Amino acid sequence: MPRFFLAEEGINANTDFNGKPNFSGSHDTTYKLIESGSFQAGALNISVWEAAVKEGKVDTNKVKVFYTTPDYYDYNWTINSNVEEVFGKGSKQKIKESLLSMPGDSKEITDLFQTDKFIETKNDNYEKIEKVAKELEIIK
Repeated sequence: MPRFFLAEEGINANTDFNGKPNFSGSHDTTYKLIESGSFQAGALNISVWEAAVKEGKVDTNKVKVFYTTPDYYDYNWTINSNVEEVFGKGSKQKIKESLLSMPGDSKEITDLFQTDKFIETKNDNYEKIEKVAKELEIIK
């Protein structure tokens, strides 16, 4: 998605940066690779960035935010279609309700996801991601 939004701003990741696009493996690694000069630019989750800055884990003299993508749906919880056959009728709804009722007593879990709550979503919210993945030939 960051590549898609950069392209909308007229930046071509294949030609406007030195080297080919690469994958660092994690958000924390991304800002460290930029800090070291190994990567010219990178995309990472805003919550990870803000935490790294707050905790002094990143040298902000060497790494600067130059663009922030618009909000979009990204992470989601999915469930196998046979869950009710395995765990009984109503299991899907119970799991959904459990996730949507957090944080409550589950603040430790939501903190791990760097969020304060989960929200309900639908397949249509991911059409933009699907479009980008097809344009980048990640999926057919």
